Amino acid sequence: MKLTEKTIGTEPIFEGKIIKVRRDTVELPNGGQATREIVEHPGGVAVVALDENENVYMVRQYRHPFEKIILEIPAGKLDGPGEDVFDCCKRELEEETGLVAEKYDYLGAFMVSPGFCQEWIHIYLARSLSQGKAHLDPDEFLEVEKFSLSQLTDMIMAGEIEDGKTVIGILKARELMKREGESLDK
Repeated sequence: MKLTEKTIGTEPIFEGKIIKVRRDTVELPNGGQATREIVEHPGGVAVVALDENENVYMVRQYRHPFEKIILEIPAGKLDGPGEDVFDCCKRELEEETGLVAEKYDYLGAFMVSPGFCQEWIHIYLARSLSQGKAHLDPDEFLEVEKFSLSQLTDMIMAGEIEDGKTVIGILKARELMKREGESLDK
C-alpha cells in the first residue's frame, strides 16, 4: 500500500522569532485531499554532562507552555539552518552550566513531534568536564543541579522527569556506558 502524501499547496500562516507555521494541502494515497498544519523549527541540541563520579548536571527552569518548572538536561536551539550541531552543543553546555568537556559522544537525534513539527533534537554525552563560566541569554533564568545517573534513571521510571529530550538523553547515555563496560552506580 502506498503511504506517502504529495504536497499540492502551501500557505504561510505565521513567522515568529523561533518558529514558522504553514498549512499544506496534500493529496492522500487514496487520491483524496487533506490539510496538514506544520511547525517549522530550526532544531536543537541537548547535552548529558556526566562527571567522573557519574553525576549529571541538570538545569531547572520555568517552561511557559506548561506553566511549571521542569528539570532537564542543558539544551538549546540551533541559531539557524547553517549552524553546526556540534558547535551548538558546546555553546549551550557552556552557556547554561559553565562546563566545558574534553570528550563528546553523539547519541543520535530524534523527531520531537512528527505529527505536526519538523524539529529534530540532537543529543550528546559530554565527559571529562572542567568548570568555565556560564553566560545565560538575557531572557534565560535557570538553576544548575547535580544528580547521580542512577537517581535520574529512577526519577524517569517514576514519572518525575517528563521532558522528552531528558528522558531520551539519560537513558541513551546510561545504555552507552553499559555497552562500553563502564561502571554504573547501583
